[in-house]
Amino acid sequence: MDRPEFYRFHQGDRVLPFASEEYDARLAGLRTTMEASGVEACVFTSMHNIAYYSGFLYCSFGRPYGLVVTATESVTISAGIDAGQPWRRCHGDNITYTDWARNNYWRAIASVIGTGKVVGVESDHLTLAQAGLLQEFLAPAETRDIAGATMRQRMHKSPAEIALIRHGAQVADVGGYAIRDAIREGVREIDVAMAGRDAMELEIAKRFPEAEYRDTWVWFQSGINTDGAHNPVTGRVLERGDILSLNTFPMISGYYTALERTLFVGEVDDASLKIWEANVAAHEYGMSLLKPGASCAEITHKINAFFAERDLLQYRTFGYGHSFGVLSHYYGREAGLELREDIDTVLEPGMVISMEPMLTIPEGKPGAGGYREHDILVITEDGNENITGYPYGPGFNVVG
Repeated sequence: MDRPEFYRFHQGDRVLPFASEEYDARLAGLRTTMEASGVEACVFTSMHNIAYYSGFLYCSFGRPYGLVVTATESVTISAGIDAGQPWRRCHGDNITYTDWARNNYWRAIASVIGTGKVVGVESDHLTLAQAGLLQEFLAPAETRDIAGATMRQRMHKSPAEIALIRHGAQVADVGGYAIRDAIREGVREIDVAMAGRDAMELEIAKRFPEAEYRDTWVWFQSGINTDGAHNPVTGRVLERGDILSLNTFPMISGYYTALERTLFVGEVDDASLKIWEANVAAHEYGMSLLKPGASCAEITHKINAFFAERDLLQYRTFGYGHSFGVLSHYYGREAGLELREDIDTVLEPGMVISMEPMLTIPEGKPGAGGYREHDILVITEDGNENITGYPYGPGFNVVG
C-alpha cells in the first residue's frame, strides 16, 4: 500500500467566522509587510496568527500545525487526525500531513515553499526543536522574525472584527447577570461559575449557529481567592460579607472578550467599601483617558498618580488594560497594546482595549481582598465607545 507523506482531504462546506474578503484583506496587509522586509514565505506556527490569517483554530494535542503564506498562496498544514475539519474551517488551501513517517509536517511545508527562500517565522513561538527542523527541511537563505509586525497588524481591528467583539462583550454581560442571579450564601464558587459559563455558551450558540463552540470559561473567586486575577475556581463556599470577583470569558471563533466585576455577598463593610469606591473612581478616570493620541505609558502614569494620591498604589498588581482580538488564556497576546509603564504604543481609532484597575489588599488588613472592574472600549476618532453593559460598583453588586 502506498502511504503518502501528505495529501489534500477537502470535504464539506466551508464555514468561517468572517467573509473571504476579510481574510484576503488581512493577507494583503501581511504580503505588503513581507515585500517590504524581503520575506518570500512565512511559516506561522501559533494558534493566534494561524487563526487570524486563515480562520482555523487548531487543537494541537502534541502535533504541530502551520500556515504557509507566500506571495500567491495561503495553505494551512494540519494533522491527519483532524481529517477534513481544518479545510472546512480555513480560508485558502489545506494540506493534511500523515504520521507514517516522522517530520511529514515539514515535508508538507516544503512542498509549498521549496528551499533556499527567505522565510518569516514567529520567534516568540517557534521552538528550538522545530527551528532546527525548519533549517533541515527548508534550508532557508535566511529566517526573519515577523511576529512583531503581525502583532501590530492584529492590533488594528476591522469593522467585522469590532462587530464580533461587540457580540462577545454582550455575551459576557449575559454570563455576568447569570452569575449575579446564582450568588447566595452557602453555594460553592464552582456552582456559580457553571451558571455563568452555561448561560454564555447557550447565548453564543444562539448568536452564531454555525460556529464551533470551545474554550468559554468563568473565573469566579471569593474571599482570599480574589487576591489574584487569574486564580482558578474552587469549591469554597460563599459566606455573608465575602468579597467576590466575577470574571466571564466568552470565546467566539478564537476571539476573547471579558467582563470583570467586584461584588459582595449580602453586605460590605466600611473599609472594603472605601477601597472599592476608590478602585471604581480609578476605573472611571482610566476610561476617560482612552483617546486617540494617548500613549499606553502616559495613561499608566496618570492612573498611578491617581492611586498614589490615595496611598493605594502599593496595592496595584498588574497593568491597567490590554488589547482584544484573537487571544486566549493559553494562546495569543498583543503585548504591544497593554497599559503598562514600558509600552509606548499610541492609541489609534480601531483599536480595542480594556480598562481594568485592580487593587489587592493583603489578608489581615482592613478591606482585605482583590478589587477589579473591567470594561471593553473601542477607540474612536475622538474618544472611545464602551461596549460593556453590566453595571459596576456597590449600587448594583452587593447581592445575595
